[in-house]
Amino acid sequence: MQLAFVLYKYFPFGGLQRDFMRIALECQARGHAIRVYTPIWEGDVPPGFDVRVAPVKALFNHRRNEKFSAWLAADLARDPVDRVVGFNKMPGLDVYYAADGCYEDKAQTLRAPLYKRWGRYKHFADYERAVFGVESKTEILMISEVQQPLFIKHYGTPAERFHLLPPGIAFDRRAPANAAEIRAEFRREFSLGETDLLLVQIGSGFKTKGLDRSLKALAALPRELKARTRLIAIGQDDPRSFQLQAKALGVASQVQILRGRSDIPRFLLGADLLIHPAYNENTGTVLLEALVAGLPVLVTDVCGYAHYIAEADCGRVLGSPFAQDALNSALAEMLADDAQRQAWSRNGLAFADTADLYSMPQRAADVILGEAR
Repeated sequence: MQLAFVLYKYFPFGGLQRDFMRIALECQARGHAIRVYTPIWEGDVPPGFDVRVAPVKALFNHRRNEKFSAWLAADLARDPVDRVVGFNKMPGLDVYYAADGCYEDKAQTLRAPLYKRWGRYKHFADYERAVFGVESKTEILMISEVQQPLFIKHYGTPAERFHLLPPGIAFDRRAPANAAEIRAEFRREFSLGETDLLLVQIGSGFKTKGLDRSLKALAALPRELKARTRLIAIGQDDPRSFQLQAKALGVASQVQILRGRSDIPRFLLGADLLIHPAYNENTGTVLLEALVAGLPVLVTDVCGYAHYIAEADCGRVLGSPFAQDALNSALAEMLADDAQRQAWSRNGLAFADTADLYSMPQRAADVILGEAR
């Protein structure tokens, strides 16, 4: 089959983008041709991929999306495919990978009433309805159990159109046999002493991921603990406001903010704790990447994959509503207890041996290719 994969932006370090790549490569490995449509492509093109970059620009994202949809429809009319797979909500999809939560629910619960009068709201609501509406035929690949009831509530989507996928953690995230050597080398590279503690926060979109909360929690640590703790945040985002915040909190010398990079497994092995106090998060793949690397996790319960941290007993899950004081206390307790962190690490590694945290690309390809129906 000739498959078309569609997404608004590709860059190598985004969670949605990495999921797209692994699913597309799985379909290609099964003998199918891969075409990709996107307005923005950053990074290498895999062998055999036909990447078509749409020449569309606009001042506002929703206008760009509309121009892209029109360009896409015209190109598909000239050069048809057997199936269209989207990684963002838009009309005309045969299969949609639900990386994002329910927009309509957020609009009704988190926005002022006037918000729904804006053109931006109408665009995103219409595009979501094109996927989830009762009249749509789009098959939906779900990666978050908590979102499915919201889509059904707002759109009445038939349950049989949903396909719940297991997580899709790459095997290179698992702790290798020489994990201790990698950790020692990493800590030498970053000048971390034997008693120093390293927090990592990983993921593009620092505001949504709660980096401001992490900086406050670092600054609130007891004096002796704070003196030997560092934080490295990694992601594709503008760091300036967070660098200013760190300076205002008096922890600028202990904070590094790095751009997205390909050697994340080294950071997971070299750190002492992953902190992820997100405001909202459909899944949170990095939580499971930390779990399978044996890195304890401190996370808010709004993340779709936070329940795995509780099930594996490999860290702490903070309940809602969020309280900064609770995060501050949990971070101090976790950093101060070396023995408990070691136990959480062992629990995570044991869980990684038995739970299905890896087969998402295969199960997604089954649905895309019609083998799951």
